[in-house]
Amino acid sequence: MFSKFTSILQQAVEALAPSLPLQEDFVYHWKAITHYYIETSDDKAPVTDTNIPSHLEQMLEILVQEENERESGETGPCMEYLLHHKVLETLYTLGKADCPPGMKQQVLVFYTKLLGRIKQPLLPHINVHRPVQKLIRLCGEVLANPTENEEIQFLCIVCAKLKQDPYLVNFFLEPIHRDWSTGVEPAMDPGRVTLLCFLFYQNRSLCRLLVSKLKPCAGAANNLASVSGGGTDEVVANDTGQAQSPGSASSGAHEGGHTSPALPKNPPTDQLEACAAPGLSTNHILQDYNLVNSLLNLTKSPDGRIAVKACEGLMLLVSLPEPAAAKCLTQNTALCELLTARLTSLYRALPQSIDPLDIETVEGINWGLDAYNVKEDASAFPGKRALISFLSWFDYCDQLIKEAHRMAATTLARSVTERFLVSVLEPQLMQTSEIGILTATSLLHRIVRQVTSEALLKEIVHFLVGDQREPETLSGVQGAPLRHRLIEHCNHISDEISIMTLRLFEHLLQKPNEHILYNLILRNLEERNYTEYKPPCPEDRDIVENGQIPGAVDLEEDPIFTDISPDSALSKEWLSASPPITPDHQRTDGKTEVHKIVNSFLCLVPDEAKSSYQVEGSGYDTYLRDAHRQFRDYCAICLRWDWPGTSKPIEKCNLEAPFFEGHFLKVLFDRMGRILDQPYDVNLQVTSVLSKLSLFPHPHIHEFLLDPYVNLAPGCRSLFSVIVRVVGDLMVRIQRIPDFIPKLLLVRKRLLGLEPDGPIVDHMTLLEGVIVLEEFCKELAAIAFVKYHSSATP
Repeated sequence: MFSKFTSILQQAVEALAPSLPLQEDFVYHWKAITHYYIETSDDKAPVTDTNIPSHLEQMLEILVQEENERESGETGPCMEYLLHHKVLETLYTLGKADCPPGMKQQVLVFYTKLLGRIKQPLLPHINVHRPVQKLIRLCGEVLANPTENEEIQFLCIVCAKLKQDPYLVNFFLEPIHRDWSTGVEPAMDPGRVTLLCFLFYQNRSLCRLLVSKLKPCAGAANNLASVSGGGTDEVVANDTGQAQSPGSASSGAHEGGHTSPALPKNPPTDQLEACAAPGLSTNHILQDYNLVNSLLNLTKSPDGRIAVKACEGLMLLVSLPEPAAAKCLTQNTALCELLTARLTSLYRALPQSIDPLDIETVEGINWGLDAYNVKEDASAFPGKRALISFLSWFDYCDQLIKEAHRMAATTLARSVTERFLVSVLEPQLMQTSEIGILTATSLLHRIVRQVTSEALLKEIVHFLVGDQREPETLSGVQGAPLRHRLIEHCNHISDEISIMTLRLFEHLLQKPNEHILYNLILRNLEERNYTEYKPPCPEDRDIVENGQIPGAVDLEEDPIFTDISPDSALSKEWLSASPPITPDHQRTDGKTEVHKIVNSFLCLVPDEAKSSYQVEGSGYDTYLRDAHRQFRDYCAICLRWDWPGTSKPIEKCNLEAPFFEGHFLKVLFDRMGRILDQPYDVNLQVTSVLSKLSLFPHPHIHEFLLDPYVNLAPGCRSLFSVIVRVVGDLMVRIQRIPDFIPKLLLVRKRLLGLEPDGPIVDHMTLLEGVIVLEEFCKELAAIAFVKYHSSATP
């Protein structure tokens, strides 16, 4: 109570006293702080019961006032005094000793406000960045510390200053001098020795008090207790708690093999610096990044606000463009371990089974806003809290890697792959439990949708599809086990697993990574050995027999359709509905005339199996707008991939090599061939993936998927030929269904919501398959039309 009264009285006297010049006023407040340690006998009273907070605040106000009164960038006498007399060094030592109790908090606040409010660059000064480094080491030492809030504010202002001037980060990559002969660090820290030497010769009482407060290292407690009144036997302690007798320094050697000359009775500061500097001849220099280490500790804080602020600080540090900082960040800190360990623990905290729809639709995924109240959530489900936590932390990892220096981003992404994707997620995808596979695939699908960083996307892609870029062979499809398993899951006995895996590949194909499409599709089409080359005969150019080019194989004689009986294969009406093939269907630039391609797809489904013309707004033109928008988006994705504008010349292709469409296309074509017997949702997903593939502006993809007139080699199939076979089967089966058209129209209206649900219609699966097939052919026609006109437009 008496100390508080004294503080109030002193503040009143200072307010009434005549104003002093700024420097004198600054020195007065600083000496008032140092005199406290000489005059006080009660070192257990909290700092809030003293005048120290008031004096520190006044010092800060003086420094701000001085800067405002001077020209930009000019250092005033008060700032000169703070730098020359190592005020920040002394404050750091007082904060480390936490004497009086709460002093650490006051020091952190002073540092934070000084760096935040002073506009001129302070960190380049050695007497600023050195004590700042030391204060950083005190942050995050103990979780749930009363000073956590002040610690994170201080660390974040340092990070913000480094973001403004990235080169300053080199001051915070502290060298670690290790003696490789012993494997330990040298005993003396020159900066800390300098400060305590200065304090000792200026004020023995203050030094004696501080030394008693410093935490001793193992084996050094006896040295710290040996402070005496004599000038020759007094002990100087460094910040690690180790001690050295100044009187014996000239004749003895330090533990690390360094010697220091004897200190004069009142040594100047520069001389103290010189005598404290160690030799580095026998040491290997590493770098420590204590700013990152302290932030990493604070990310574990039970206070969510502190943890988020620490994550923000790390985000600033990883984005610095200095290569040395990026290397130190990933090699000399626990950043990679913390990111992946937390990602793994959050994943393992998820329920073993989560509804895929819940995983897909859960909202509020933002690493900085990970706040969830189950009582206020009307759409809560078991495990939602854990799911949001996992996806939010993955979002943070993704954003951190996205912002990071390229070198750091690569290392961080590789760490996520090795320690989470390979070690944790892959076994879940390779298991045999259908529930486990479905949950793991759903989470993987959400991760693929969510990822935005280039480095992490690259790692995820190679994790999923492997590194191979040579053409696939039927016997080698199991070379990448995870890739093989995922593609097989597209044809799983469980429709839910098939749909979810197909959706995974659909979103994967939309990611800006060339390796995805090359690995799954293009490496098998590169040699165009799905075509059969027939040299053109000039004399046959104008000869047309029965509407076909001489030598063209009739559909019923094509080996692909040998399983279709001549009597029931394709009706004459359907064959006559197909557009006639003319000998000049190839343009001079090698592109089939677009109207012939469009008509080929539109006429694939015969009129007796169509129903869209009886429903308004279901025409082919409804797909054109969507196709135009999607093709533009895909062109933007592929812009950097340097794809050819035209197909590889046929004479340069290796047509003798056996053709295999690849495991992925094989499964898709097999699924497409069963469109009349599969559930509606599966058909929608299969055709959606195929339409996305057709949109890519690569000439070989266009030829293989969208050119009905490509001359296929024996035994090869294309998307068009697969659909032709399906239509042939359809024409046989609809003859056995009475009232086919009315039933087909009813099913279409129910799917569109134009008719209420009623009694189950016979052959529902087939009818839904016919509707999907008709719509898919219209979609392919629209894509072909848009791609043609886009390539023809200069």
